[in-house]
Amino acid sequence: MKAISYNAYGTADVLEYGERPDPKVGPDSVLVKVRAAAVNPVDWKAREGFLQGGLEAVFPVIPGWDVSGVVVQPGVAVDEFAVGDEVIGYVREDFLSRGTFAEYVAAPVRTLARKPLSLSFEEAAGLPLAGLTAYQVLHRTLKIRDGDTVLVHAAAGGVGSLAVQIARHEGCRVIGTASERNHAYVRGLGGEPVTYGEGLPDRLRELVPDGFDAAFDTVGGEALRVSAETLAEGGRLASIADSEVFSYGGRYAFVRPDAADLAQLAELAEQGIVTVHVDRVFPLEQAAEAYRLNQEGRTRGKIVVTVDWDA
Repeated sequence: MKAISYNAYGTADVLEYGERPDPKVGPDSVLVKVRAAAVNPVDWKAREGFLQGGLEAVFPVIPGWDVSGVVVQPGVAVDEFAVGDEVIGYVREDFLSRGTFAEYVAAPVRTLARKPLSLSFEEAAGLPLAGLTAYQVLHRTLKIRDGDTVLVHAAAGGVGSLAVQIARHEGCRVIGTASERNHAYVRGLGGEPVTYGEGLPDRLRELVPDGFDAAFDTVGGEALRVSAETLAEGGRLASIADSEVFSYGGRYAFVRPDAADLAQLAELAEQGIVTVHVDRVFPLEQAAEAYRLNQEGRTRGKIVVTVDWDA
């Protein structure tokens, strides 16, 4: 099969497009014919070796954890899916090697859910990792409740945009940091945009004088500090970007594959409660360019790579 892979840690320059062996399908997995795979910041961090303390790389590594596609072969123990089923997945294992930036991926059923019919394959590929991150942090870590006022950083990004929509659906007031060019987009999601940068704490206090019930940091550094400063007494703080959150009494969160959570997200998408904005689409052979663009950190929504099966 054709795939993107790398043989050593490094920049996007280490990514190569070429032939890799077809995946073997274990008893509890299905072979998915990949239609689209989304790029996430964690992908380039893994590629550059920042996660090697917790995730061993078995080279060559095919990157990517997000996927949408079609089941072409179920494992011998699988009865959840059949040939022809359209699926989405957050296909992460406890090591780096067998990713989704390929024509095929062998995906454990614990990582999959049925694709929402209302989403294109490109949109659906952007839902699993970002959506699960937002869903699990909001519900399990921050334990948001109806009536809470929630701060979401980078509210126009992949995780942030989904967090805004999920929190609004739960009855929360959501304030989201974003650049001026993304304010209308954040409003369209149901959030109240505020420009990040110098003076942010004052702008947040003006909007929410009594402080936030919950703050969701997706950036780290200064954003994390501001989050801690503007919490209400007893407010909850979570970060997916900066372990310094512990020093502020908050919690660090790392998303995990969960078929039930993913099915819940798919249902929210099917109902039109959450949507996925696809910013750019690249063909598989141009995945390195997709990664470079993602690493710039100015994406609205998701960057997606597609596999062309009509060629």
